[in-house]
Amino acid sequence: MFNRILPGTALTLAFRFRGSTAYVSTQGNAVLPAATFSGLRKTARIINYMPHTSVLVILFKETGASAFFKIPLQELFEESISLEHLVHSPEVAAIEEILCEASTHNERILVIEEFLISRLMIFKPDPVVEAALKKIYSSGGLIKMKTLAESISLSQDAFEKRFRKVVGASPKQFASIARMKSIIEKKKKDHSILDLSFDGGYFDAAHFHKEFKLFTGQTPADFFKTIRYW
Repeated sequence: MFNRILPGTALTLAFRFRGSTAYVSTQGNAVLPAATFSGLRKTARIINYMPHTSVLVILFKETGASAFFKIPLQELFEESISLEHLVHSPEVAAIEEILCEASTHNERILVIEEFLISRLMIFKPDPVVEAALKKIYSSGGLIKMKTLAESISLSQDAFEKRFRKVVGASPKQFASIARMKSIIEKKKKDHSILDLSFDGGYFDAAHFHKEFKLFTGQTPADFFKTIRYW
């Protein structure tokens, strides 16, 4: 099965405990590690699942991954890496083995919960970043970064540094993802592509089509005609 994975606002951790998965690109297929940690992205990906493949995916909240991993999360933007880059290989191998041997998904979820709890650091959400996220979402991603920084009484540089550290993308990158996701989620059968672009703040159809294709890998017409994605 081939699946189109759209950019999202959550970092993800995927454990494949059966079968095989590969990232499909113009350069060919690249087999993904059994345990893969993925940062935020601005582009869609196509994943090929071989027969009898099973994958358990953890979606972190927007600032959640920073409570478990010390890596500067902005370095993972547009990247997917093996979990072994962040956690000792024997520990990852042990988790993979337990997941394979577990008989139910509930058992597998408990294994992952125990693993994450064991890595949980003393963590206090950044109120500035949390406030910025709310403003980005409430605006549908249509907010200028200067306005956003001023609304929380910080210089733009200081604000962006704090935001990237815990979210894994710059405020502008994150707002762009939120903006396009909002457009797709609002799609109705009687909504024209032109209406969608205007609602999303686009006044140039060519610009909208270009950004939409970058985000989904398809034109708006093709995407909504054969919609199948995560």
